[in-house]
Amino acid sequence: MVTGQCLCGAVRFEVDGINSDIHGCHCSMCQHWSGGPALAVSVRQVAFNDDAPIERYQSSEWGERGFCKRCGSNLFYRLKPANQYYLMLGLFDDTSSFKLTGEIFIDAKPAGYSFAGEHPRLTGEQFMQSLQSGD
Repeated sequence: MVTGQCLCGAVRFEVDGINSDIHGCHCSMCQHWSGGPALAVSVRQVAFNDDAPIERYQSSEWGERGFCKRCGSNLFYRLKPANQYYLMLGLFDDTSSFKLTGEIFIDAKPAGYSFAGEHPRLTGEQFMQSLQSGD
């Protein structure tokens, strides 16, 4: 069982069967939302506490973003058609086993930083093509 919470602790969650892959997104929407790259972990199912003050914002036809109504912490991006959640990395209580495994929209990344390590780096066009081909 993996756990986490927002900054104020009003939103808590538990996840079973999580993988350790960190996904990095540099698209303009994620930059505006998170103030930089979005670093998130993909999960199929997440259990939030019953009284969690979560606000949802539909950012596109296929996606919504969640945040804590109390402290404003960014919580997740949810791909609606697949009901796939991407929980923000910084929310997890223990991130020691996670590893960055890929970056998307690398062509939208500001020039002032880069992430170390060998992993796939896709442009926005390459990423959109991979979605269409089912890769």
